[in-house]
Amino acid sequence: VNSEVTVMGFTGIPLPAVILTKTVGGNEAAAIFNSALGSLLGIFVSPVLILMTLGLSGDVPFFKIFIQLCGTVLVPLAIGQWLRGKIIAWMEEKKPPFGTVASCTLLLIIYSAFCDTFSNSDISLPPVELFTVVAMVITCQLTLLYTTFLLSNSSWCQFRRQDTIAVMYCATHKSLTLGIPMLKIMYSGDPNLSLITIPLLIYHPCQIMIGGLIAPKLRQWMLNEKQLPL
Repeated sequence: VNSEVTVMGFTGIPLPAVILTKTVGGNEAAAIFNSALGSLLGIFVSPVLILMTLGLSGDVPFFKIFIQLCGTVLVPLAIGQWLRGKIIAWMEEKKPPFGTVASCTLLLIIYSAFCDTFSNSDISLPPVELFTVVAMVITCQLTLLYTTFLLSNSSWCQFRRQDTIAVMYCATHKSLTLGIPMLKIMYSGDPNLSLITIPLLIYHPCQIMIGGLIAPKLRQWMLNEKQLPL
């Protein structure tokens, strides 16, 4: 269980962090920048951290992982950015529902990941161990949220409350859309692949649920700053 949770911790920053930051009224620009930068750095940094932490360098060559990740994540991103520059005028005129398409695609990825994991007949995870993983994931997320809140809201950081909200969401959220392809590449052929993906599959809905639950409190806390006398 410890290895699976460790792998989950090295995935990038997902889009829900930006959405929740915007919903609460935090620093949306900072959240977008961190999400884009985190996803890009995740291609290079996450495999290295996983290999260094779990000692898998002898089983999986890093160069192969890097090439496959670039083909799976970086190349589509580059093509999308290139196409955007070509059709930006048409996009502004027609306003296609790319947001809806992106949401549906994300749901499809999540559905596919759940199906791949729990349809595996070889998977063996007793209910007690599953509940243990759920408890560890939720505890990990709550601890990270509280820690980032304390650090970013401390006097020596001098962040505004809008920045603190962005830090809380961006620093604690993990990307399923980057993490699942990465794990499939790094653990290709591993019979424990389904087990390895479970913590990330649990973390993703939990981060949205917990982030949504604390959003009203964070928004009220942020609005209170504007009411303080200068």
